[in-house]
Amino acid sequence: MEQTMMKNISILGATGTIGTNTLDVIRRHPARFTPFALTANTDVERLAGQCREFRPRYAVMANEDAAQRLQETLKKDAPETEVLSGIEGLEFISGHSEVDAVMAGIVGAAGLLPTLAAARAGKRVMLANKEALVMSGQIFMDEVANHHAELLPIDSEHNAIFQSMPLDFNKGLQNVGVNKILLTASGGPFRTMELNQLDAVTPDQACAHPNWVMGRKISVDSATMMNKGLEVIEACWLFNTQSDLIQVVIHPQSTIHSMVSYNDGSVLAQLGNPDMRTPIAYAMGWPERIDSGVQPLDIFEVARLDFEAPDFSRYPCLRLAYEAFDTGGTATAVLNASNEVAVAAFLDEKIRFTDIPRVIEKSLEEAVTRPAESLEVILQADEEARQIANRYIDFGLGRV
Repeated sequence: MEQTMMKNISILGATGTIGTNTLDVIRRHPARFTPFALTANTDVERLAGQCREFRPRYAVMANEDAAQRLQETLKKDAPETEVLSGIEGLEFISGHSEVDAVMAGIVGAAGLLPTLAAARAGKRVMLANKEALVMSGQIFMDEVANHHAELLPIDSEHNAIFQSMPLDFNKGLQNVGVNKILLTASGGPFRTMELNQLDAVTPDQACAHPNWVMGRKISVDSATMMNKGLEVIEACWLFNTQSDLIQVVIHPQSTIHSMVSYNDGSVLAQLGNPDMRTPIAYAMGWPERIDSGVQPLDIFEVARLDFEAPDFSRYPCLRLAYEAFDTGGTATAVLNASNEVAVAAFLDEKIRFTDIPRVIEKSLEEAVTRPAESLEVILQADEEARQIANRYIDFGLGRV
């Protein structure tokens, strides 16, 4: 039975995959959830359509120009929606006193500050932005604890782990009978491609994920398995563990979303169709389970489940992620920033697919690793890494 108490939700990145799926779940529970605020980067047309349908109190665009265009567009059809812009607007709607939960779906470093604002305001933070933890893990987790925020993971893998964990996992995995996290990965579109052919793959090929419908940046990350590397780092922070207790398992069917291995020999797994509405609905309704609109899994149609170990020669980005986490400090911020630069350059056809890990490794070698003791230090490391990566792309690799 639907609860009568309405929850106000701010959706960071409403026009992206996470945002549109969140709104689809909200459509199924109109008496339970309402979008308090919707945000977008530059897609004025799509956000305007969402505002007309859902009538949020606020809408936020990345810059003032886009905000003015949105305000003009909404003047007749949704005049009650107040339009804001920039990081100030994002932080405002993330920490607003009337907001109950924040869906943190902005991709990349741009999502860090508003997600932190939600944690500092003690909100239910539904974390789809893995970069927030990759960049500022200890700071972020401290803010969650200090302000009694609820942190629920949205990545299908971390959500699966959360569902398979004992509730007291924060005591330390080995103290609650867990001996390993098995983090599944599809292997991306190039899992079986000959290594000598990877130089020539195109952005469109890299974005053609075999199982999931995602944005272009995260699709490339899946193809390089940097996405999985970032998830390893995120899992370490979410579940209070070290990287040697997290084993990546390539599972091409993407039916098992992740597993938890216990010291009594049990392995608990969460299975389902590859549809982001499942973890989104789980986080929105937790601890209750609510309808997501996802079709039940037909195990007879799946028929088989395959597993293989990842090959670091095929997926060097995964190796670099493990190394960056073990290095500690600002190394993970450098990893994330240089990857964002490299992926953008690949999508613009400035570098080859196989140059992406070269850019990242060069940035990790040249950047000075410091203790990640403040947000300022982390953002400085982010900027330094971007400069190194861009310089290497322009002068070290040359243009394809």
